[in-house]
Amino acid sequence: MLGILLLLSGAFSSFGQSTATLSIEGEITNPLELKLTDLARFKQVTHQIRDRDGKEHAFKGVALIDLLERAGVTTGSKLRGKNLAKYVLITAADGYEVIFALPEIDPEFTDQVILLATEKDGQLLPAGEGPFRIITPNDKKPARWIREVRTIRVGFAKE
Repeated sequence: MLGILLLLSGAFSSFGQSTATLSIEGEITNPLELKLTDLARFKQVTHQIRDRDGKEHAFKGVALIDLLERAGVTTGSKLRGKNLAKYVLITAADGYEVIFALPEIDPEFTDQVILLATEKDGQLLPAGEGPFRIITPNDKKPARWIREVRTIRVGFAKE
């Protein structure tokens, strides 16, 4: 009986993961609602990096900048003047939030590739961690490695 309950629990958890959506909104020209299947259409990136458990893991997903550009965020040569005061606020299912200045994400300002991960070691992220997770490889402390991402909001620091 316990085996059946665990199997059903896993099935419901997988269903929840596959139906979860990620919203990109705010100071953008093209608001997005994305599912795991939508992210599979983007160029995939992998980071081999040590997680909070102290072990090396291969995280795979989409560069955050690619998602922001698809949403119509000001990037590249247009990221100057007042647009340098834009931020990206990322919110998790439990309300946890982290913030990035837009230049921290833009490749014309940084070599760091912030990843919206969907896989860890070749498997979809488990419940409690995914289906979407931010991986910031150059942060010394993984406090901005936000789990269960649900919303990405772009705004101006002075709104």
